[in-house]
Amino acid sequence: MTTEKLILAVPKGRILDELLPLLDKCGIKPEDAFFDPKSRALRFATNHGNLDIIRVRAFDAATFTAFGAAHLGIAGSDVLDEFDYSELYAPVDLKIGHCRLSVAMRDEDAATDDPRQWSHIRVATKYPNLTRKHFAKRGVQVECIKLNGAMEIAPSLGLAKRIVDLVSTGGTLKANHLTEVETIMDISSRLIVNRTALKTMPDMMQGWIEAFRKAI
Repeated sequence: MTTEKLILAVPKGRILDELLPLLDKCGIKPEDAFFDPKSRALRFATNHGNLDIIRVRAFDAATFTAFGAAHLGIAGSDVLDEFDYSELYAPVDLKIGHCRLSVAMRDEDAATDDPRQWSHIRVATKYPNLTRKHFAKRGVQVECIKLNGAMEIAPSLGLAKRIVDLVSTGGTLKANHLTEVETIMDISSRLIVNRTALKTMPDMMQGWIEAFRKAI
């Protein structure tokens, strides 16, 4: 990493809405195009000449930062545990993006099925690594079917009897006649930094780390 312009990777969607007040408290003001829903741009200037923002999918913010394409990023603890990138350091819990990763199944199945009796199951999920780790601790063999979305419809179509997905209010589960039967982990969003960038540009990187700490 030879550039002195830092790149901050932020996630699209719900977490970004919660993140904006923190960016403001950190003194980071993106250019107007960042707030334009019609803009197709992915990289944006800020009021700091040495800091740009890229807006990417939540999972990709961790990947961009781990591989050095971004120097800092915002990612959920679920993403960090799923990928377990050695090049990422997560110094600040931003106290936003609160939700949980849970196991759910159809209402009628949940009423009669005891999770303590599971021995071999099939699960549809975006989180195969976390799912396997969780059930391995209980001695349960799990076959994971990787999906990137529409998890809630999998049980009704017979793809998998159980799903592992993010739950916030539980409204989506209820709308699809699913019951939450087990919580795997509680989640919040973290400030993440690339370890190499932290070593090669310690002053700049530490400055932003402290700014986010003060902001929360």
